[in-house]
Amino acid sequence: MYCRKKVEGDKEGSEEIILNGPEIARGYAYYGIGSSSVSMDNKLMAFGIDTVSRRRYTIHFKNLETGKLLPDKLSNTTGRTTWANDNKTVFYTTKDPETLRSDKIYKHVLGTNQSEDVLVFEEKDDTFRCGVFKSKSNEYLMIGSFQTLSSELRFLDANTPNGEFKIIQPREKDLVYSVDHYEDSFYIRTNLDAKNFRLVKTPITATTKENWVDVIPHSDDIFLQGFDIFKNYLVAQERINGLRTIRVINWDGNEHYIQFNDPAYLAYPTSNLDFDTNILHYSYTSFTTPNSTYDYNMDTKEQILLKQEEVLGVNFSVDDYVSERLYATANDGTKIQISLVYKKGVERNSDTPLLLYAYGSYGNSIEPIFSSSRLSLLDRGFVYALAHIRGGQEMGRYWYEDEKLLKKKNTFTDFINCGEFLISEGFTSSNHLYAYGVSAGGLLMGAILNMKPELWNGVIAAVPFVDVISTMLDETIPLTTFEFDEWGNPKNKEYYDYMKSYSPYDNVEAKNYPNILITTGFWDSQVQYWEPAKWIAKLRDMKTDDNLLIMDCNMDVGHGGASGRFERYKRTALNYAFIFDLEGITE
Repeated sequence: MYCRKKVEGDKEGSEEIILNGPEIARGYAYYGIGSSSVSMDNKLMAFGIDTVSRRRYTIHFKNLETGKLLPDKLSNTTGRTTWANDNKTVFYTTKDPETLRSDKIYKHVLGTNQSEDVLVFEEKDDTFRCGVFKSKSNEYLMIGSFQTLSSELRFLDANTPNGEFKIIQPREKDLVYSVDHYEDSFYIRTNLDAKNFRLVKTPITATTKENWVDVIPHSDDIFLQGFDIFKNYLVAQERINGLRTIRVINWDGNEHYIQFNDPAYLAYPTSNLDFDTNILHYSYTSFTTPNSTYDYNMDTKEQILLKQEEVLGVNFSVDDYVSERLYATANDGTKIQISLVYKKGVERNSDTPLLLYAYGSYGNSIEPIFSSSRLSLLDRGFVYALAHIRGGQEMGRYWYEDEKLLKKKNTFTDFINCGEFLISEGFTSSNHLYAYGVSAGGLLMGAILNMKPELWNGVIAAVPFVDVISTMLDETIPLTTFEFDEWGNPKNKEYYDYMKSYSPYDNVEAKNYPNILITTGFWDSQVQYWEPAKWIAKLRDMKTDDNLLIMDCNMDVGHGGASGRFERYKRTALNYAFIFDLEGITE
């Protein structure tokens, strides 16, 4: 449910439901609400709806004063709308119907038909995707074109939606940047001469890179994850020694870090929409702490816990669980961080079941967050571990760049090294070690199955990207063209040969494999369902063991699984049932 309260001074009005998800989704097998946005005068709301799970949204508009829907509908979109300051003009992004690439941005005036909308921008380079958003100050509309290793942004005064967008910095290979606005400057996070990124500013009247001046200089040891601007403060999200931190900087020059105590955790600013405030909203969670939202006074350093997620159905206590952070050693000597959690009193020995999870691609860092459903594992004696393998950005940008393209196998060997380390440290044994990965993490699962099948008792590969060569050769498939910088272009023989040497489908052999559960969705827009279908067929044909090999294809969902708050847990229950059965756990 989407709700709001009117605030006048220190007084709050009654809660008003502006979008009732359970009500409007009734009768649909899948109903995904995409992005929602409210006009500057708080009278109108735009929201995207996907009833297929293909991530092609139709945008609807609602009058929040009358509760009635407007006749305007915008189809084949990303689901996101950006309002100009006139409360009647919106900008939105459409998708190529075949590749699903976000490639065109249109301007729509309420009360007109979509066929009359003006094409504002078209991204013609099929290795880029585009989108539109607004600066936090609400003064500028921004159009961004994005690729793995390059970006380009344009800006327009939000009070003049019929004006022309201007480029901030023309795109260059290996130049990545993002932008926000404060007073008479743009603040830019960039990798220009900064492997771990730095923060610069530039006058709105002179935006190209030769005008950029350091605000937060580059550091070899600290990865600048993001930033947030307030009237009196700059808040930097930094990653130090694998953990995210929050750095509060007064524009006068004084600064401090918010302190956290867990050995592994996630802390990050949430939606801080108010510009003129000394209060920072941030969220905190760890393996043992449910997601908690705080108000933090940046002047006094005092904080108030606003809300902590309830854990229902069990007598949960933080004190009943133990979290640790350990380091495995990779083949090349690199230290690989492992975050793990287990229930107090659980014995660590060769009979202890352990589930090891990782992702390892696109620079996506996997965080040690709380999960109430994970208690089902921990309370049955499992150890749960995250392997922070190369491919994320836990240890900085080089952590990502040290695994992609012709170094991709580092991801797989790092994960295997983590499994071997946990066995050598007495946490478990191969008879009770399980691996789990999703999407590109499913590729990881397919690779480690071929490389070290004897290390695992069971492997769960969810929506797995496993037919690497065929997919990357087919530029009509969603995601292919703008992922050449991640995997390589197989039309180049060097990349073809390297990709073929690890592609899970191409390396299935006549040998014993562990127990395997493969899951997918028929409407998957990122990893088409036929990839896992081909893979399991080849495994069935070639494997020489009698272990379980199961595929579950949900005919109603796509890459992200089921919609709604509760349907997703059926897939979690399936995954847990698979490994509980292998452990002989029946209740």
